[in-house]
Amino acid sequence: MVTTQEWINLSDRYIMSTYKRFPIVLTRGLGVHVWDSDGRCYLDLVAGIAVCALGHAHPAVVAAVKAQAENLFHVSNLYHIAPQILLARLLVENTPFDKVFFCNSGAEANEAAIKLARKYASEKMPGRYELITMQDSFHGRTLATVTATAQERFHVGFEPLPAGFRYVPYDDLPALEAAVTDRTCGVMVEPIQGESGVVIPSPGYLQGIRRICDEKGLLMIADEVQTGIGRTGTLFACEQEEVIPDIITAAKALGNGFPIGACLAKEKIAAAFVPGSHGSTFGGNPLACAAALATLQTILEEGIVDHCRKVGAYFLSRLEKIKEQHSQIKAVRGRGLILAVELTVPGAETVSKCMEKGMLINCTNGNVLRFVPPLIMTKQDVDKAVGILDGVLDGK
Repeated sequence: MVTTQEWINLSDRYIMSTYKRFPIVLTRGLGVHVWDSDGRCYLDLVAGIAVCALGHAHPAVVAAVKAQAENLFHVSNLYHIAPQILLARLLVENTPFDKVFFCNSGAEANEAAIKLARKYASEKMPGRYELITMQDSFHGRTLATVTATAQERFHVGFEPLPAGFRYVPYDDLPALEAAVTDRTCGVMVEPIQGESGVVIPSPGYLQGIRRICDEKGLLMIADEVQTGIGRTGTLFACEQEEVIPDIITAAKALGNGFPIGACLAKEKIAAAFVPGSHGSTFGGNPLACAAALATLQTILEEGIVDHCRKVGAYFLSRLEKIKEQHSQIKAVRGRGLILAVELTVPGAETVSKCMEKGMLINCTNGNVLRFVPPLIMTKQDVDKAVGILDGVLDGK
């Protein structure tokens, strides 16, 4: 039997060090819990970083993947693919968008959105190619999306970065409007900045971006890789301000852990992509689409979004209550089941102590504890999670 330390030694030997991994090896999951190679159980409030919306090993997703695996793993996008068609139809029927491009990740979905915006602009807005993005944003790890990510720490070592991006402060409409030039073709924004600490903009911010884009003839791109597919208590976070972007991206929760991303657009924008414009060998393959179809159907048909909204409100209220008891908590914020506790001290130690107590959480931006659990989390799970956090902050 391979020990935990032996697994870690093998990992260190053979895998590139792009992540600072915790000293556990996760081997199994069920619902809102995961188990490590030593058999220890954890309440999982990371969920693959906002990915496992239905929790681990959800029976509907497992059954769909099994059935599809026995039938057809993969064929090229040179041919029509039934699960891909069904998934695209379900997405279009439940959103204001008309067409979908499938890929394998959030970064690829955002890459597709950037390319689509530029392609459309090249045909309809000659001379316009720049996108405005927001400081402290996060859009992915490809060269274009890391450039769109307006954080210098992600840029270091990868220069020269591609041209065509300008940055403005988040939640600052006057700065955005002032940054528009005769080269601007669009604005790319996260409705909530998840990686930067669950930063929620002022009410009306997204509506303001929509207004500016409409007045100046620009495209609005919403990066909902982390906030989409029910995470904030609506299918997409933009719905809460009744804003319809021209292009929207999704990934993470869409496949409940099976890699898939999607770029959705209105018809007139989508028409800029023609055969040969863009593509993906694995994007929208039968297995990924079967997993995503089962995930999305379950979320839509079983009231998961309403459940997320209610449990998220309860979670937020419990966090606000313990804030009153702990001076090291600077702020609490969230929407649906993307929540944060901002500390006055670094958060790494709190994350490690919570793990020791049987709960997995994440720290972003150095001092922000982020909670992005499965959307099936119950109030009882919330009580357990808050109890563990309360004890850790008490030094117990």
